[in-house]
Amino acid sequence: MNSLFEKVLIANRGEIALRIVRACREMDLKTVGIFSDFDRNLLHLQYVDQKVSLGGNLPGDTYLNIDKIIKACILTKADAVHPGYGFLSENIHFVQKLRENGIAFIGPSEEVLRKMKNKLLAKKIIHDSGVPVVPGSLEVVNTIEETRNVAAEIGYPFMIKACLGGGGRGIRVVENDRNLKEAFLSARREAKMAFGSEEIYIEKIINHARHIEVQILADQFGKNIHLGERECSLQRRRQKILEEAPSPFLTNELRQKICEAAVKAAMALGYTTCGTLEFLVTNDHQFYFMELNARIQVEHPITEMISGVDILREQIQLAAGEPLRLNPDDVNHRGHAIEMRINAEDPFRNFSPTPGLIKSFDIPRGPGIRIDSHCYSGYEVPPFYDSLIAKLIVWDSDREHSIRRSREALRSFTVEGVSTTIPFHLKILQNEDFLRGDFHTRFIEDEIGEI
Repeated sequence: MNSLFEKVLIANRGEIALRIVRACREMDLKTVGIFSDFDRNLLHLQYVDQKVSLGGNLPGDTYLNIDKIIKACILTKADAVHPGYGFLSENIHFVQKLRENGIAFIGPSEEVLRKMKNKLLAKKIIHDSGVPVVPGSLEVVNTIEETRNVAAEIGYPFMIKACLGGGGRGIRVVENDRNLKEAFLSARREAKMAFGSEEIYIEKIINHARHIEVQILADQFGKNIHLGERECSLQRRRQKILEEAPSPFLTNELRQKICEAAVKAAMALGYTTCGTLEFLVTNDHQFYFMELNARIQVEHPITEMISGVDILREQIQLAAGEPLRLNPDDVNHRGHAIEMRINAEDPFRNFSPTPGLIKSFDIPRGPGIRIDSHCYSGYEVPPFYDSLIAKLIVWDSDREHSIRRSREALRSFTVEGVSTTIPFHLKILQNEDFLRGDFHTRFIEDEIGEI
């Protein structure tokens, strides 16, 4: 491959770091790994060409420390950074610092990230392109009276959200007029403290909706295609647990409309590389743009499994300025894929994290089974980072067979030493409503509950 990059620093850890290393090695790109003190034995560090210790363990001292990562790039002469997901993957200041030092960012442009940082601005751009957005305000709400006026139009319940929000901060749920004033004032205070701006806007809460996302690829020459949708409605505390592709809910007509809307929205934003447009879909098949994730997604493997497209490779090539070679007709979806996030959490104790030593790690094997994981027997799960230890991805010819294969794979997945969410996934895959494809974003809380 004729790439503009020679050496890629991977500004992440865990399974995604290992996934990026393998993609780079396949493309004959040299790699640099960075690591915290606790992470010095991470699996991907065995395969990188160079590695740099960041010192410390807390995220702010390591994988969120921009100065240390920039110094690591300069020290190793890395000319590009792949951020993976989480950490600095959508941090504008990080992208600015990279640009100032002549280092490429494997992700969207600084301009696009700036648009996406202001969630209200992004919503207005998408709305103006003709793509439906979640009902609410399209301007900043400055007073309680303005908030009541919007509430009169869209009805209760709704959310007050920080324009520059992220990570769940600056959000307040308003159930009725009695808690409107308190929610308005506290949302503005938190927005000011967290983001330096007290600007807020309002979005209607759409209960019992589906969470559908569309994977897109776009180059710097205006070409933009989608790779189909993913069903991401199975969530707990707004964190995805199990995803599948394609969605069992969408009709072919609705699927086409949502995927075309995703491409249209991405073009309106001037988006490049790989990204994900997220939508809420109601029972009566109305859909609304919710947000854009300007990075690789945790659940990208299920799209790879049904489309045959290596999304990581495409992302790197597009970030290097290469034209998108794929055409819509080149993408032929086949079968059904499910991804189960295996976390070091105890589902019998309210999903409390379970850091500690993995004494045995025996993965399932066989046709249609893929494991994305950085763990092994003897690996110690740290208490400092995300609890994800593996992604079990299963493919089969249709949804019924994919579910059957997933259940068998879970029964063959043995992790000793720490509790995991494997039993919880088995409970989901045996639920009658799930088997019928009848669920929504509140399904885990309302129907599954705890173990």
